[in-house]
Amino acid sequence: MQMESVQTQKIEKRFSGIPVAQGIAHFPAFVRHEVNEEILPQPIEEADVEREIIRFEAALIATRVELLEIQQRIVAAIGSEDASIFDAHLLVVEDRTLIDEVLRMLERERLNVDYVFQQVAQKYCATLEAIDDPYLRERVVDIQDVTRRVIRNLLGKAPHNPAAHDHQHIIVAHNLTPSDTAQLNRDLVCGFVTEIGSKTSHTAIMARSLEIPAIVGMQGICQNIQLGDDILIDGYTGLLILNPSNETLIEYGRIEQQKEEVVERLHLIRETASTTRDGKHIILSANVDLPDDLADIKANGAEGIGLYRTEFLYLNRETSPDEEEQYGHYLRAAQESLPHSVIIRTLDIGGDKSSTSLVFEEEANPFLGCRAIRFCLENLDVFKTQLRAILRASTVGNIRLMYPMISGLQELRRANAVLEDCKNELAAEGIPFQADIEVGIMIETPSAVLVADHLAREVKFFSIGTNDLIQYTIAVDRLNDRIAHLYNPTHPSILRMIKMTVDAARAQNIWVGVCGEMAADILLTPILIGLGLEELSATGALVPRVKKAVQSLDSSTCRELVNTALTMDDSNAILDMSVAMARQNYADLLD
Repeated sequence: MQMESVQTQKIEKRFSGIPVAQGIAHFPAFVRHEVNEEILPQPIEEADVEREIIRFEAALIATRVELLEIQQRIVAAIGSEDASIFDAHLLVVEDRTLIDEVLRMLERERLNVDYVFQQVAQKYCATLEAIDDPYLRERVVDIQDVTRRVIRNLLGKAPHNPAAHDHQHIIVAHNLTPSDTAQLNRDLVCGFVTEIGSKTSHTAIMARSLEIPAIVGMQGICQNIQLGDDILIDGYTGLLILNPSNETLIEYGRIEQQKEEVVERLHLIRETASTTRDGKHIILSANVDLPDDLADIKANGAEGIGLYRTEFLYLNRETSPDEEEQYGHYLRAAQESLPHSVIIRTLDIGGDKSSTSLVFEEEANPFLGCRAIRFCLENLDVFKTQLRAILRASTVGNIRLMYPMISGLQELRRANAVLEDCKNELAAEGIPFQADIEVGIMIETPSAVLVADHLAREVKFFSIGTNDLIQYTIAVDRLNDRIAHLYNPTHPSILRMIKMTVDAARAQNIWVGVCGEMAADILLTPILIGLGLEELSATGALVPRVKKAVQSLDSSTCRELVNTALTMDDSNAILDMSVAMARQNYADLLD
């Protein structure tokens, strides 16, 4: 009996991947394999072509409805910025190039439309994969996801559910598309692990927003895990443990208790000031995606809103919001932020964010195309409607206005000229507004950094959008798995860019903050304080962690760290220095 026990005892095994969403989960595994329908060619008569076209159009409509429903659930759950991921999916079902090719092949080949569509979509994907363009390669995943949905609708099958389980589990899969992740039942799906992916992939971003522990890039894991296996995943370190031993479970029980104690301590500092040990106050504000996020501002101890994204107003609708609707949203944000301020960013659309309520032209590289302020300056009716609404709400007295993606002085002056036109219109109509509303810009492009000294003379503040600044400076698409490892916030060029921006702002006595992901990364807080940032704006739920980090640091020591870092050429060594200082001062937030 003793020998049998030894032979049947399950051995603990450990696998490493890339941690993308924090948390610990211990549940049975649900191994999800790719579901691809096998479609065989079937000849049809000429008289049946019209029937096949009707089937195809109905499947496209059904798929669009599915995607809109998913998008609306995400807007309600985690915000518009993550929901905008599905705009690319919606564009696929409306892509005339793909649709027309299907119709031509259907007429020419006289084969069943599901087979024809699959062949055209596969050809489409192969063509895009061969093009050396990060944005187009990223769309391949979207097309493959939509293709599977259209085919299931053509076959009359129910939409595929990535987690059709009635008990709590951890998903193990080769990949999860953004729409797969969006459908996860958070009451039952307690975490997921995928074989591919990166920290900056769409799926990883959504996992963090949904607060589901997740690990990606664990190659070959589907071959090592079986349905129902006992697994534990550590979203802090990227570790998957198969058949965790009693000792391992006890250790992770201790870790979870420590994490809970940290959360309780963070709650206690909610009402305290975000001031360093040597008395330097860092304004700590919140990023807001949706009106429902406003409640999180005070709940998490933020000092107002450092970035109010207005894109949510344009999603999931056929027409753009009018002035009155926008005015109501901005007025509410201003009133609920009192006594602190709210920075409203004008429409930042384009790139990987599009809207069915606005008209976009196809572009070879939308990230370098007509997006953000460029789109607004080409669509003055949209821009002026928004500016008038912001100006009307500014009578509360705490609204600041911010333009995104300013690349130079000419764009800034054109935007301000439109703003002045709106002021004159409102004055002529006898509508009150704050005439001296503060205007600032986001610093997101290298060109803006290099002329920051000129820009600083004509604005009241800078807010550095580190996500795009890193992307454009290093020339790396952060959503592209193949090169995401090059996306590096401690690259020497990034530190120099931020310092140049801060120096230019100080020379003109204006303040400068950060509203990109760096602001929420407490491993980098010592660097940001040392660089002289006066404001940090992060997702509301992360504000308490950043506040604790700020309160634990000494600003003069941070400046010494940055002075050393600016002489270094190794980004990993710079990061190690910052991590060492973080660990020395607030290890409880990291371990």
